[in-house]
Formats: sequence, structure tokens, C-alpha cells
Amino acid sequence: MPAINKYLYDIEEECGVFGVYGHPEAANLAYLGLYALQHRGQEGAGICSSDGKQLHIEKSMGLIADIFTEKRLKRLPGYIAIGHNRYSTAGSSSLKNVQPLVANFSLGTIAIAHNGNLVNAAELRGRLEDEGAIFQSSSDSEVVVHLTAHSRGESFKQRLVQALQDVSGAFSLLVMREKELIAIRDPYGVRPLCLGRFDGAYVVASETCALDLIGAEYMRDIEPGEMLVINEHGLDSIKALHSPRKAHCVFEFIYFARPDSCIFNGVNVNGVRKNLGRQLAEESHIDADLVIPVPDSGMPAAIGYAEVSGIPFDLGLIRNHYVGRTFIEPKKTIRHFGVKIKLNPVREILKGKRVVVVDDSIVRGTTSKKIVKMLREVGGAREVHMRISSPATVGPCFYGIDTPTRNELIAATHMVEEIKKYITSDSLSYLSIEGLRSVIPGPDDFCYACFTNEYPISFPGEHLQQLDLFVGT
Repeated sequence: MPAINKYLYDIEEECGVFGVYGHPEAANLAYLGLYALQHRGQEGAGICSSDGKQLHIEKSMGLIADIFTEKRLKRLPGYIAIGHNRYSTAGSSSLKNVQPLVANFSLGTIAIAHNGNLVNAAELRGRLEDEGAIFQSSSDSEVVVHLTAHSRGESFKQRLVQALQDVSGAFSLLVMREKELIAIRDPYGVRPLCLGRFDGAYVVASETCALDLIGAEYMRDIEPGEMLVINEHGLDSIKALHSPRKAHCVFEFIYFARPDSCIFNGVNVNGVRKNLGRQLAEESHIDADLVIPVPDSGMPAAIGYAEVSGIPFDLGLIRNHYVGRTFIEPKKTIRHFGVKIKLNPVREILKGKRVVVVDDSIVRGTTSKKIVKMLREVGGAREVHMRISSPATVGPCFYGIDTPTRNELIAATHMVEEIKKYITSDSLSYLSIEGLRSVIPGPDDFCYACFTNEYPISFPGEHLQQLDLFVGT
């Protein structure tokens, strides 16, 4: 059975992490935190807790609410916990790759939860296997465990720093031992990671929406290259890795992060997305009767577009939020079934109208094509004008987002007019890269590689073949 989101969204989410130190119900808080971060990964999840003496682990494939029953949570005692929602950007989708990963070595037991992608993982894994390491998973995150075990530092912190100095790529990482929690962010700060305070405890999360759910107070972001050690002595911030520049993922603002979150030093996602829509309207206004979003991620940008353009906003597409991860597709008996299983046009709103459809991105183009046809044939729209609140996606991401290869990205090999013809819209406009930069706070601190093919983190060994996809084509 095909995964439903393959029909609706061409870019998949990455992972979410959540950690707690110093609360008697640490695992329960981790459960709630992961629940708020469910949008960042829906393949599997896990929570590991510590009672100060030993680590306890529960993990499974599926969604948070299905995995963590009251019975399973009771098997996670302790005042420290880390949790992870998984979407496989590196390593296959199987239980052995669900995190946290737990391992024993000479300095005790550790558990790690990782959001991001290590671009030199295959090279490091090969070296470690030659030295005798035995891997239990195909996840790139396990490389960090073995590098730490093979390091020669006197203390655990020294070993961990040495290990992370060998890796390249994106990582917002939580490491838990029997009596401490460690949070580390890669030198470029690609993925978000923030620190909060709740009921005398410290919490660390991928997004502030997870802090909001439990009522935690946002304190600050973990800085790029920072290692924050949380134990009985309080907080110890260590500048563990040299940070040449910041390269936050701009797609977190465009699509991935929840709109109620504040990321990258407290900037609200919803506000940025509205501004993207406002800028899009300034750049590509057209006479129309109605502005509608592709829900849910296109909603804020559509509101901003309608505000500036003066064109009325309405919900011309309704999303079904209760569809499971998989479904059985009928054999060509229902037109547009792949899209209609989650999106349904409101004919009473659309019939005979000139409609502006605002979406966050076009990747392969197949979903946009189905939506345009459905709006005409089912919704009765007279004209359909696609407006995209980001620049054209021309390059794959190697830092923790599962984007297609360059040859599968329609904008990498086709001009805008050709894409318009393919998706059968009456017009098509993307937000300009200059327009995007004008909206993003601190624009020089972001990675725009998916729009520019300019990658801030180099790609050794394993990715040279992938890079060939966009060199000289």
C-alpha cells in the first residue's frame, strides 16, 4: 500500500527531538513533547529515560499516540528522558533505526537522538568497520556512538567533542547518560534546537511548540557549535565546535516547522509565512476573484497574499485530517483519488471563479497538476493561477530533508512556462530569491541551497555521485 503523503507532498519531514532533565515525570513530558513534534516524523518514535542508575528504552514504528500507552510509559521511570520522532532521511524505515539509539561502552551507557543528516557518514562508517566496529542499524546517527567509543579523550565530554569534530553535516543532537543530558548543535545551526524551563526542570526541543504544550518557558536557542551539559551542577555551556558561519535551513520557515513555533532565535514561523505571501503578492499580482491556500502549509502565505492583493480569501480546498498513513487505492475508478483522499474542493465557493492558489513549493509537479485539474473539473473554477511562496526548488537537500534527486525536481530541468504547461494552470509565479531574503530575518544566516545549488557544507566521498546530478546538467 502506498504511503499517503507520497501523493500529497513531494518533500518529506525530517525528525524531531525532545529532552527533559530534572523532572520526576520526565518520560511523560517527553511523550507530550513528541506529540507536539509529530509533524517532524511519523514513521516511528522512541523514548529513553534514566532513573540515575540505568537507562530504560521504549520505541516502535508508528505514531506517538499509538506507541506510548500508559503501560509503556510506566516502564520509563526516572528524572531524565530523551525522545525522538523519526522520518528516515538516512537509513531504511525499520525498527532497528528508530531512535533513541542506546549503547554500552567503557564509560557507561549512552542514548542519542539526532535530527539532521551526516554527509560523511558512509565514509566514517567504512573506516570504523575496518577498525572492528559492529553496527546494529543503517542510521547515520549510529556513527556518532562508535566515534565516541573509539575516541581517546579522558572524559566522556572530551570523547564526544572529538567524535563530533570528525562528522560533517547537520545535527541537532541529544545525548543522555545515567545522570546527565547533553544537547549539541552543529557548527552551522542547520536544524533548530531550543532550551526551556518547566517546573524546576530543563527541557530541550526541536521547536517551541513542544515547550508550549507542557507550559515550559522558552529560554534561548542552543547556539551553533555549542555543547550544553545539564546535570546536578546545573548548566555548563561549552563552545565545542568552531562555527564558520550560520546556515539555518530556510525551508523550516517555508514548510517544515509548525506555524505556532518560534525558531532560530525566537522568530515566529506564522509571521514569516504571512510575509512571504505578502511579498509574493507584491511580485506577482493578477486579477482574480478568490485566493485559496493549499492546506495546511499554504494557509499563512495565502492570508498574506490576499491581504496585499485585496482579493477575497476563502477555504476552497478542505483537508481531511483523519486519514491514516496508508490506504488502498481503487483501480482508476475515482478521478483524482490520490489528492482527494486528503483534499476536497468546495464547489460552492469555486464555481465560475478566477482562483489564485497559494502553495509553499512545487517539487516534482505531480501534486500541483492534480490539484489544478481537480479545481477545474470538480470545483468548477474558471481560471486557476498558481502562486508559490518560495523560489523554484532546483537542488536536493543533504542536511536532513528527504528531497528528490535533481533530475526529479521539475524546476531544475524546466523553465517556469514549461512547468505552467505541465501543471495546466493559467499562470504560475514563484517568489523570487531576493523577495525571500527580504522577508527572512538575518538573511545571511540561512542556507538556500535548494534554491541556488550553493551548499554551505562540503560533500566528501559518498555524495560526489549525488552532486553529479546537478553539475553540468
